[in-house]
Amino acid sequence: MKRDAGRTYLAQKFAALAGVTVRTLHHYDRLGLLKPGRSASGYRLYQERDIERLEQIVALKFLGLSLQQIRKLLDRDHLELPDALRAQRRVLEEKKRFFEMAIKAIQEAERSLQPGRRPDSAVLTKIIEVIGMQDNMEWAAKYYSEEAREKIEERKRLWSPELQAQVSQQWTELFAEVEAALDEDPAGAKAQALADRWSKLVEGFTGGDPSITQGLSKLYSDRPNWPAAFRDRMANYSNPKVCDFIGRAFAARKR
Repeated sequence: MKRDAGRTYLAQKFAALAGVTVRTLHHYDRLGLLKPGRSASGYRLYQERDIERLEQIVALKFLGLSLQQIRKLLDRDHLELPDALRAQRRVLEEKKRFFEMAIKAIQEAERSLQPGRRPDSAVLTKIIEVIGMQDNMEWAAKYYSEEAREKIEERKRLWSPELQAQVSQQWTELFAEVEAALDEDPAGAKAQALADRWSKLVEGFTGGDPSITQGLSKLYSDRPNWPAAFRDRMANYSNPKVCDFIGRAFAARKR
């Protein structure tokens, strides 16, 4: 963009110079992201400092930061850009990992398909589960502290579509067994054995880390605000009596 220190621009001219639309400028103005001056007639007037700020906005938006995140960053006295870039790099690395998992699942599906035969539903379901994992983790990240998110990223390197399928099957079987044992004594041997299996599956995700465990508890206590797709995915695990029973089984150990 050609610079002319001290010059002011009306919105249409400024938009043309910046390569954005006037509508975008108005949107940024409403968000408090890029606040121009005003002429005596009320027209928006943009200056050199606005060009620099708009370039920062465009660059950060290109990296995938939300407009709300960008506004918070730019409004601080000290621009914590290194921290923002580090966090965004982790997001992109995570997306890359999910894409690689999805590609691997699709490649396995391609190898398993035989000419003239209908595709195995289990193979297609696996692809859907792998791709769906990305959206699930993106919205769920808000429940975890920065420390917990970093530890989860480290643990995800051990995760794979095969392990995901195995763990999903284990949860399905365990949930069904707990439902069938709701009339058992929570302090009894059968209930305690189920509670042990429950703990081990949870620990498989948390690694026993308190910060991850705390975030997981926050996530599950906020069921009403789960995305519809995730609620549907978790429909088979939505019986509140199961969680209540497991909770009483754990409580019985403390008596």
